[in-house]
Amino acid sequence: MSVATNWEPPPERIAALIRAGASTLIEDPDALFGEVDAAVLAAAPRRLSDDPTITAATIATDHANILHWASANVRRPGAPVPANLSPQVLDLARDIVRRGLDDTTLNIYRIGQNVAWRAWMSRAFTLTDDPDELRELLDVTSRSIFAFVDETVAGLQELIDREREQLVRGTHAERLETVNLVLEGAPITSARASARLRYEMSRRHTAAVVWSEAEVSDQGELERAADALARAAGARSPFTVVGSTRSLWVWYAGSQEPDLDAVRSHLQGSPGVRIALGSTATGMEGFRRGHLDALATQRLMHRMPGNLRIASYEDVQLVALSAQDEDGAWEFVSRTLGELTGADADLRETLRVYIREEFSASRAARALYAHRNTVLNRLARARELLPAPLEHRGLQVGLALEIVHWLGARAPSE
Repeated sequence: MSVATNWEPPPERIAALIRAGASTLIEDPDALFGEVDAAVLAAAPRRLSDDPTITAATIATDHANILHWASANVRRPGAPVPANLSPQVLDLARDIVRRGLDDTTLNIYRIGQNVAWRAWMSRAFTLTDDPDELRELLDVTSRSIFAFVDETVAGLQELIDREREQLVRGTHAERLETVNLVLEGAPITSARASARLRYEMSRRHTAAVVWSEAEVSDQGELERAADALARAAGARSPFTVVGSTRSLWVWYAGSQEPDLDAVRSHLQGSPGVRIALGSTATGMEGFRRGHLDALATQRLMHRMPGNLRIASYEDVQLVALSAQDEDGAWEFVSRTLGELTGADADLRETLRVYIREEFSASRAARALYAHRNTVLNRLARARELLPAPLEHRGLQVGLALEIVHWLGARAPSE
């Protein structure tokens, strides 16, 4: 894309104000990032916002756009800013196409633009109290911001059109279309879906999502991780669909529970790759349900440290259900755990594992790789912080501790 070449620089005083405002934005962008992220994710299509990898890509491009515009205005205040068509933006274009999303997804750029413009106007009023300077400052920067977003959206549209054309010529488009029909419960028969996908839908299968939250330098890493998972469950090969540039949707028909130690061993050679296992069930409904459960597991893993490489829906099911009303879940945590909610994480983790190990301090010590006396001391302190005795309340306390474990130690409202 090209930008205007006949550019009249703003007066020196206005240029200095723009440079000052853009510099402070670069130095402390977090507040604006938070506002833009909240507005964009609230308006994003559900199929986009539910996928942590696409959410991460969307947020990354929002942040990159803001910093791209601000940096350009530090260098040449008020000048036309070239479109931001970085590799991050290219990844987002591919994700939009591969997920079967339509071009209205680009509205997220306009939403981000509106939030950023309101924030910039507020910032402008702190730069000068001269009405004439303020009028010219806002006039110059409004043209710069709106032209920049127009250029970027036009460039992204070209990337989307190019990517869509390439996919239409291949098998991915038909595979993704058919899988989405099954996932959305469309009236397609099992036999028809099986024929189009060359994957038998009537079998008993397990779903998974294999993904990386970082840049994937070798797309084959995700495929190899999916193969390792299928082999660990006794399956010949997995059925896969590219969910995004950083994620792979997986189904396999294994005859046994996967050997998770073998999968973890494989993942040691693939830094950053993670696996979320869904449920196991039969037929098209099992295919669909398993995938939704894998996505729920992925969303919770996304909130955990990256050293958690693999988890199953069985691990997170109660928390996933509780998190559908997150404010209510945190109220339950606060009421159930009392002072333990904000206490040392080791105390909560020790009590959580102790309850999981059926109230056995010895087994908890082995699971935590800690001395039994250390476990007993932590348990005694944790009990002191609970608002009521642990006896006869193990289920409630255990669930509250699982919620904190997966969602973090503090409620979002705090």
